[in-house]
Amino acid sequence: MENPYHYRNKAQYPLGINKQNEPIVGIFAKRSHNIIQMKKCLIQNPISEEIAKFIIEFIKNNEISIYDEKTRNGLFRHIVIKFGIKTNEIMCIFVINGENIPKEKELIQQLINNFSNIKTIVKNINTKNTNVILGSKNINLYGNGYIKDILGDYTFKISPLSFYQVNPIQAEKLYNLGVKAAKITKDDVVFDLYCGIGTISLFMAKFAKYVYGVEIVEQAIQDAKENAKLNDIDNVDFLSGSTEDVLDKLINDKNIVPDVIMVDPPRRGLDDKSIKNILKVKPSRFVYISCNAATLVRDLVKFEEFYDIKEIQPVDMFPFTNHVECVAVLQLKQDR
Repeated sequence: MENPYHYRNKAQYPLGINKQNEPIVGIFAKRSHNIIQMKKCLIQNPISEEIAKFIIEFIKNNEISIYDEKTRNGLFRHIVIKFGIKTNEIMCIFVINGENIPKEKELIQQLINNFSNIKTIVKNINTKNTNVILGSKNINLYGNGYIKDILGDYTFKISPLSFYQVNPIQAEKLYNLGVKAAKITKDDVVFDLYCGIGTISLFMAKFAKYVYGVEIVEQAIQDAKENAKLNDIDNVDFLSGSTEDVLDKLINDKNIVPDVIMVDPPRRGLDDKSIKNILKVKPSRFVYISCNAATLVRDLVKFEEFYDIKEIQPVDMFPFTNHVECVAVLQLKQDR
């Protein structure tokens, strides 16, 4: 990345209490749930820090309670901020253990008075004893519950629960690499597995006959369908459900045979059923985008009998960390 600073478009800040019994906002210490108070972070967007510090001051001044993981009492759990790098639109999410925030209207008014780019403020209810940051229930407090950003030639709607790459500058490079490697033509049917809000599906649709995007998060699929409309793209279909089940139905029930398969799974990699189904239809081109080199290698071994691994290109999506994304390009062997 040419300028590897302040690249993150999403900040998720846990809240806690320090030794002086004061509310603090920061980040978890490694392998613990102890919170290190935030001073300055060179990979977060500075506006995210400003907003989080503003909210924690409001909480402190108004004696609003902080969630305690041990007792499961207290209200405020996390502050999540999403930022459109190209549009400058901001979403602010309060993650709370309950339904009501004291002086809620005052907090909202102060935020929009002090940060003019805030387009929406959402209250997220998470009362579960869990490490998962966001609960499933969102209540719009201000705005329409989403922001927009631009990636490549496309505009995307981003909602609280939808996945969007945290480094959009490098994501554009990553997707362009993947699309180029797939060598998609106007005769090709493409499967995009783990499609999120449809980002790479829409990148590919321009070159393909038809694209099927698959994603387990229902909200992301709704966003993906809206993103297709937003960008006037009609040769895509987005399907909600686990990749394992939807891929099985596409191949075995609907008899749709893809020419290209693109996958971008979570860190755990591909499941065995999906691998078997991919090997059943044997698309001529297979592109595997991975955020975990270990599971990538584990999975690629299972394809080597039938595919030549042409290229593995790392992309520095997370500067100053040991993580990279990799684009692995596989081509069906001629005798297969």
